[in-house]
Amino acid sequence: MEVKTIGFIGTGVMGRSMAGHLIDAGFKLKVYNRTKEKASGLIDKGALWASSPKEAAENCDVVISIVGYPADVKEVWLGDNGAIQAMKPGAIGIDMTTSTPALAKELTKEGLKHGVAICDAPVTGGDVGARNAALTILFGGSAAAFCSLEPVFKAMGKTYVRFGESGSGQYAKICNQIAIAAGMMSVCEALITARKTGLDEELVLKTLSGGAAGSFSLSSYGPRILKGDFNPGFYVKHFVKDMKIAVEVAKENNLQLPGLELALKLYERLIEKGDGDLGTQALFKLYLN
Repeated sequence: MEVKTIGFIGTGVMGRSMAGHLIDAGFKLKVYNRTKEKASGLIDKGALWASSPKEAAENCDVVISIVGYPADVKEVWLGDNGAIQAMKPGAIGIDMTTSTPALAKELTKEGLKHGVAICDAPVTGGDVGARNAALTILFGGSAAAFCSLEPVFKAMGKTYVRFGESGSGQYAKICNQIAIAAGMMSVCEALITARKTGLDEELVLKTLSGGAAGSFSLSSYGPRILKGDFNPGFYVKHFVKDMKIAVEVAKENNLQLPGLELALKLYERLIEKGDGDLGTQALFKLYLN
């Protein structure tokens, strides 16, 4: 299938940049967001405004969503003005939100009733990856759909991998978030130790980033931490949502994941302090007390 027209639902921190890259790649775009103002830059670039997910999906070859929570995913796809009911036969839907594997499978089953393929393709790379079209896209769905979507994924990401059928992309994203959870704790603990022992923090960060301790979190979020920049590249509140999903999956598979459980408790403390709308690097604030 040749993809020409895309409906894009969700133009927040991540979605805004992703949709912009699709326009730059030559795709015709229709966009929907609960707050139209957040889509204004895309409309200025030529995207058509849709007043609902249903309208965004009409006559499109591909429909993409990247929203906040599983409840939002369910609403934009299956609600009264949801996208699935309006998709043309043979179209492909992609939910790129980090959601639950169970919901991904439910969307796929519902899509089949309407003659459309709904896939899960959560992303990792944060706001920097979205802006630079360097996201990693974790795909769950049919091999045929994955092949058709390659030009779409190429416009938004550097790496795109199919892990299996519906839900497998979400399972892969859970693995990713588990790794990040413990990693962000380590980054914060290393940097606060450098500060308290009187080391040159910038020098420590530069040196560690080039060695065995190097990581995306260290090199991308370390500089923000040292500047006291806790603006969101990825919201604390969304990361807590992701970790709760991971904890449930761990329970379903009889896994004990103490690193994940500790990270969740720490991030929940940030929520309690009113810092849910800050970026995940704001974990460092807990170490300042």
